[in-house]
Amino acid sequence: MGSLNRALLIGNLGKDPELRYTPDGLAILKFSIATTEYFNDKSGSKNERTTWHNIVVFGKLGQSIANYLSKGKQVFVEGRINNRSYDDKDGVKKYITEIVATNIVMLGARGASSGGADASEYSNNSAEGSNYDANKGGNADTGHQEEDDVPF
Repeated sequence: MGSLNRALLIGNLGKDPELRYTPDGLAILKFSIATTEYFNDKSGSKNERTTWHNIVVFGKLGQSIANYLSKGKQVFVEGRINNRSYDDKDGVKKYITEIVATNIVMLGARGASSGGADASEYSNNSAEGSNYDANKGGNADTGHQEEDDVPF
């Protein structure tokens, strides 16, 4: 039997996405989303925990959704979990976990501040971005990721 690497998230963008291009013209869209978990602690007090997820979208999918995403919009993201490392500007090795998205659905009512178009779905059906080696990724302009770019 094989293995499975699949992530499904619904969250809100923490800031506007960043669209960059590799020297060979491949589009790379990066943004982060927050997911919030609500729970009761041992004393019964209600708590919440927010987790930030770094999202990377390659190729035509990234280009097509870049203008529709903005801070606060709620999205469904489907993709795979990718771990990679890079050296920061001081030469210190840093590690990052990203979701390489293959499907994005904008959620919420049309025109609402926390939503996009009514469940507009975008998928990366081409092999262009799905075969990209994200371990060689990073800053699309320089080939490495600066410390200031993390988490985006």
